[in-house]
Amino acid sequence: MSHVLDIERCDLNISTNKSSHHTDLFGDDILIVRRGQNFTVTLHLKPGSKEFKQGETKFTLIVETGPLPRKESDTKVSFGLSDSTVDTDWSASAITGPSGNTVSVSINSSPNSPIGLYSLTLDQEGQKTTLGQFVLLYNAWCQRDAVYMPSESKRKEYILGQHGVIYRGTYKRISGTPWNFGQFESGILDICLKILDVNPKFVSDADKDCSGRRNPIYVTRVLSAMINSNDEGGVLVGEWYDFEGGVHPGTWTGSGKILRQWAKSGPVRFGQCWVFAAVACTVSRALGIPCRVVTNFGSAHDTNANLVIENFYDENGEDMSDDSIWNFHVWVDSWMTRPDLGEDFDGWQASDPTPQEKSEGVYCCGPAPLKAIKEGELTRKYDAPFIFAEVNADVIDKVQLSNGRMVEFGGSTKSVGRFISTKAVGRDERHDITHQYKYAEGSTEERKVYEKAQHHNKLQKRGEEPGLYLKIKLADSMIVGSDFVVNAILKNNCMDTRTCSFLFFARAVGYNGRKGESCGFTSDKVEVPSGEEKRLSLKLEYSSYGPVITSDRQIKLSAVTVDKQTINFYKAEKVIVLDEPNVEVKLVGDIRVNEPVTAEVTMLNPLPEPLKDCSFSAEGPGLTGGEIIMKKIGSIGPKEEAKASLEFTPTVVGSSVLLVGFDSNKLKNIKTYISVGVKEKAQPVA
Repeated sequence: MSHVLDIERCDLNISTNKSSHHTDLFGDDILIVRRGQNFTVTLHLKPGSKEFKQGETKFTLIVETGPLPRKESDTKVSFGLSDSTVDTDWSASAITGPSGNTVSVSINSSPNSPIGLYSLTLDQEGQKTTLGQFVLLYNAWCQRDAVYMPSESKRKEYILGQHGVIYRGTYKRISGTPWNFGQFESGILDICLKILDVNPKFVSDADKDCSGRRNPIYVTRVLSAMINSNDEGGVLVGEWYDFEGGVHPGTWTGSGKILRQWAKSGPVRFGQCWVFAAVACTVSRALGIPCRVVTNFGSAHDTNANLVIENFYDENGEDMSDDSIWNFHVWVDSWMTRPDLGEDFDGWQASDPTPQEKSEGVYCCGPAPLKAIKEGELTRKYDAPFIFAEVNADVIDKVQLSNGRMVEFGGSTKSVGRFISTKAVGRDERHDITHQYKYAEGSTEERKVYEKAQHHNKLQKRGEEPGLYLKIKLADSMIVGSDFVVNAILKNNCMDTRTCSFLFFARAVGYNGRKGESCGFTSDKVEVPSGEEKRLSLKLEYSSYGPVITSDRQIKLSAVTVDKQTINFYKAEKVIVLDEPNVEVKLVGDIRVNEPVTAEVTMLNPLPEPLKDCSFSAEGPGLTGGEIIMKKIGSIGPKEEAKASLEFTPTVVGSSVLLVGFDSNKLKNIKTYISVGVKEKAQPVA
C-alpha cells in the first residue's frame, strides 16, 4: 500500500542547524552545514495527508551540486531512509513529530563529499518535491574529514577567527599589522564559492572540477592560483611600483571590501604578498579549511631553482643579481591530511598566492607539507623546492673586480628564513614557527637536510678570525620625519695596519628587495691600525629620504670596504624600518549593542611638512556592519595633531576588534587596533 506523503512545506531549521555546525556566525540566511555531521529538516504535511509510519513510509532523498550533477562524480547522490544515519556516507532517518503532521528527517553527509551549493530533493515513487538548498563546507570538527583538527582552541583561531595580525618589517624590527578577515560577513561565502566557479579548471571541465572539491589539496591549489589575477579571473592584481589607477596595497585593512569589489567588477588593483595571503586565508576559513597567515623574514626568491641565492656586486657595491632576498614575505599554511603522500606529511601545508614563478604552467605555489620542507623531501608535491629555498637557501656573495675577475667574498646559511611568524592561538601575540619549517641552524638534523651548509656553519662558529670586520650600528630613535645618524664600524683584527677605501650609503628599498633611489652617501680612505676600529657616520635627513621612500618606510644601509693590500672586498648590509607615529583611540561611554559609539582618534604628524588629504578609517567584525567608516579631515600642519570622531553601531554582543587607520599624501597606512567588549542593551528601569 502506498504511503506517499502530501508535503506542504519544508523547514530547513536554519538557525538550529547552523548553531550545531559552527556556522551561525555567517550573516547569510541560508542553511550552511559542515560535511560528515547530522543536520535536521522538518517536513510539514498538508491537512489530510497520510501520516508518516516508520518502517512503512519510504522515500528517497537526492542531493546535487554543480551544473552537471553525476553519480559517477559524487556530485549527485541518492539515498533512502534507514533506522539511523551513518557517519561514513550520505544517509537519512526520520521520525514523526509530536503533533503527527510533521516529519523530522535527520541527514548525514559524507565526510568526503565535494563542498559547494547543494539542492535537496525528496522523491516518492517518482513524485519529486524540492525541499531547498544548502551549502556544504569542510568540517574541522569531524574526525573523518581531511581537515579535522583535534584542538578546539585551534579550530576557534583557524576557522572561526575573524581578526588577525600579519607581521611585517625586518627580523630586527618586527611589527604586527591588524587585519579583518571577515569570512562570516554577509555575502562573502557566496563570493568564495564564485571564486571556485570561475577558475579555469571549472571552465574547462566543470564536472571534474566540482568532483575535485571533495579534496582540500585540490581546492587550496585552485585558491593559490585564483587569489592573484596573473591567470584568468583572479581576485587581486599584484603591483610593487606604480599604484596609479588603484588602491595602494598598504591601504587595505580587511578582505571583505576586496572580495566584494572583485565580485562586482573583476580583478582588484592592487595587492602585495600580505594582501594576497590575507584574502587567501579569508576564503580558506570561509570554506572550512583551517588556515593561518605566515611571515618569513629574510625570504629568498630563487629564480634558477639551484637552492642558492647568488649576490653579484661590482666594486662600488652595486647589486647585479637576478636572485633576491625579500625583507619579508607572507603566505598561508592550511591544515589537512595528505593521502597522496602518506600520513607522515599530514598537517600544515604551505601555499603562496603571490605570483612569483609558474607551477605546472600557472602562477600558483603549493600546497607543500611543512614536514617535507623541514626534511628536505623536495620531490614531494607541490613546489617544495621553491618553498624550501625561501626558508633555507644558502647565500653566496661575489664581487666582479675591474679586471673582470669574479671573487667570492662571503655568504651565509643563516640569513634566509628567520623568525617565521604567525599570530598566536587565542592571543594577539607573535608565535615563532621557524622550527616547523627548518631544523635549528648547525644542528645534526639540519646538516643532514642541507649538507652544503656544513662548511659555512663551521666557518661561522669559529668566531672572529684574523681579518677585517664590518658592522652597522643604528640610532636609538628612527621615527619617520626625523633626522638621525647611523654608523658603519670597520674593525681590524689583522696583525698589521690596513689601508682601505670605505663607503657607506643608503637607499630606499621595497619590502621585496626592490631597490629605490639613493638617500645618503659618504666615503673615506682610512688607515686602521691592528686591533682598532674606524667609524664612518652617515646622517639620514628627512629632506633626502622622505621623497624617495615607499609606504613600507624601509631604507637599506650598505657599508663597503676594499682592503688595498689584499684586494679583498667586505660588505655589511642592514635594512631599517622607520618607526611610525602612534594612533591613539579612545571609546566614549558604554559600548552596548545597537547603540551608537564614538571613537575619538588622534595622531601627531611627525613630519616637518604638512600632510594633505588626511583621513581616518575604522572597521571591525560585528561593529561596523562590514563597512569601512571613513572621516576626511583635510590638511594637518607639521608637528600638529590630527583628530577625528568616528561613529559606529555594534550589532553583536561579545568581544571584537576595531581596526583604525590613518592615511595621507605623505604618510600612508598607519594602523592600530583596540579590543572592544560589546555589552547587552541596557534594560529600562521599572
